[in-house]
Amino acid sequence: MSDVKKIVVNGREVEFSNERNLLEVIRKAGIEIPTFCYHSELSIYGACRLCLVLVEGRGIMAACSTAPAEGMVIHTDTKEIRNMRKISVELLLANHNLECPTCIRSSSCELQNLARRLGVEEIRYKKRTNMEPVDKSSPSLERDPNKCVLCGDCVRVCKELQGIGAIDFENRGSNAKVAPAFNANLADVECVNCGQCAAVCPTGAIVPKQDGQRVWDALYDPTKTVVVQIAPAVRVGLGEYFGLPAGENVAGKLVAALKLMGFKYVYDTCFAADMTIFEEATEFIDRVANNGVLPLFTSCCPAWVRYAEVYFPEMLPNVSSCRSPQAMFGSVAKKVLPEQLGCKREDLVVVSIMPCTAKKYEAALDKFKDENGIPETDIVITTGEVGRMISSLGIKLGNLEPEAFDMPMGFSTGAGVIFGATGGVMEAALRYAVEKLEKKPLQNVEFRAVRGLDTLKEATLEVAGMQVKVAVVYGLANAKKLINDIKSGKADYHFVEVMACPGGCISGGGQTIGVTPAKREKRMRGLYIADKSNQLQKSQDNYLVEQCYQEHLGGAPGSHEAHHMLHTHYQNRSQLFDAKYPIMRGTDAKRAMITATICTTAGSEAAKTLLNQIREYVIEKEYTSKVDLDAACTLNADVAGIVVAGEFEVADAAQNLEALKSAIDSAVAAL
Repeated sequence: MSDVKKIVVNGREVEFSNERNLLEVIRKAGIEIPTFCYHSELSIYGACRLCLVLVEGRGIMAACSTAPAEGMVIHTDTKEIRNMRKISVELLLANHNLECPTCIRSSSCELQNLARRLGVEEIRYKKRTNMEPVDKSSPSLERDPNKCVLCGDCVRVCKELQGIGAIDFENRGSNAKVAPAFNANLADVECVNCGQCAAVCPTGAIVPKQDGQRVWDALYDPTKTVVVQIAPAVRVGLGEYFGLPAGENVAGKLVAALKLMGFKYVYDTCFAADMTIFEEATEFIDRVANNGVLPLFTSCCPAWVRYAEVYFPEMLPNVSSCRSPQAMFGSVAKKVLPEQLGCKREDLVVVSIMPCTAKKYEAALDKFKDENGIPETDIVITTGEVGRMISSLGIKLGNLEPEAFDMPMGFSTGAGVIFGATGGVMEAALRYAVEKLEKKPLQNVEFRAVRGLDTLKEATLEVAGMQVKVAVVYGLANAKKLINDIKSGKADYHFVEVMACPGGCISGGGQTIGVTPAKREKRMRGLYIADKSNQLQKSQDNYLVEQCYQEHLGGAPGSHEAHHMLHTHYQNRSQLFDAKYPIMRGTDAKRAMITATICTTAGSEAAKTLLNQIREYVIEKEYTSKVDLDAACTLNADVAGIVVAGEFEVADAAQNLEALKSAIDSAVAAL
């Protein structure tokens, strides 16, 4: 018996089976009912009340929260419904900061689109006069509460996709707004900078931080040599900005456009992605061979790395110490390019075009700056930002003849290109590791088990006489579940890839607005087509990366020089966001901050002992005027016992008293 049923929409029969609501059925009929708060991959919210329909016999209802039933007769547009929608949009516009010509979402704003569609030509309601300050504290995102329409999209994506909840609703009625807890700045809460809130925001209330002017300033400075790297996912996301088909690879056209803009040299982040595989796969092989800490987690996604630092610091030894491809490129570029290009290091400006807002945060980290405090990657702009920059010059991207990347850091294999899709880093690493472990050429480079848009993919491979278990996951809420399964013994892997964004970088927070599952699929396909069309598909076959190792990186992956330039360290950031209780306060103007993480579920005796040990040592050494001591509470017993003294961290401090004392001494000496 068939499960297909029928409803009548505007006089036409429409079949349905497992659609969740009337909205999905009606859209199947080719009718795009307006909505702000509906996303097929998020929970149904029903806040905007724009998707109203008339159901005969039942009255006017919200299509997104009404289940379809056999025989329903639906009208999507009546005089009453049209007036209700227009009033809703007028009220939103009256409460909205109308700086549309200068808003970066001006050409992609759903509020503007709906006002045009519904024929809203005037606003009959009193306009808002009290404006709230714009939050520009984050290195990755800007939040303008004056443009918020309270659709809740950002709240749900942060909670449901990422499992974080950095922003939420507060207050009621006319005072209702979306904000971080206690109306704090984004930089001061547990935001991981992934930018998915900006990706789903229908207005300009949350947008990627805009750094395009900094790039123009560098390009206009005759003393600077400005070079640029392009991330893999940008090439299959940018074309949509210029009306090209989703997933079309515009790498060559983008190179041509960037040269027209004034960039001296245009390089490919895929070169550094190949280099990442040299290091990360070597690290994996070493851990397998020498009983190292497993599973090994990939480290390419800075939003995932920050999430691990905040929520799972006990798992940081499992995270690969390799830098991301962006950070590797910046490190190598600042060392190699000044001599090659005939400029001073301080006059070389490295710009990065990324699909990801978290890359802005990553580039600004102190650990990725030189001894003079200058970042190795100077400026990060997103796919959307470079699209606007190209448009500002009147360049028609689709009409350009493709040009080639500059050598040597423009040469890459297919393995580097697929980094932009979920499973791509894992597949690239497997192409390297399997060949090295089996000590013979890899005949089939495709590992299809780790491909696709499933949120979790698992595979077990027979490699050199042993079973290698791998997993690929995207969305930090999904990663949390996977980590908890690993910690509880329910799951067992050797190697795990984590990406914060749906489908990986192809849906990064800096990509062009309006990503749908269909577009995501096309972007992914575009990367795999680029992989197959490349003559070289394994990172280890990139002879220019090999040459870079010989000339600049100590000769081989894992060398001392390679480790210095291509690897990093991580910081337990969990104490930043848990409740803190002051234990001791110094009096000097400059004081060392000491935080002891204690678990509120594991009893208080161990915590009291640790805090007393610190307090007694501070008194003994006469540091009392120089020290602030806090206890940071956590519900995670695995995190308890970590002490952070300034920049120095000691795990299981109660059992490592000498290390604890040394860290306190060092923190005070650093003053």
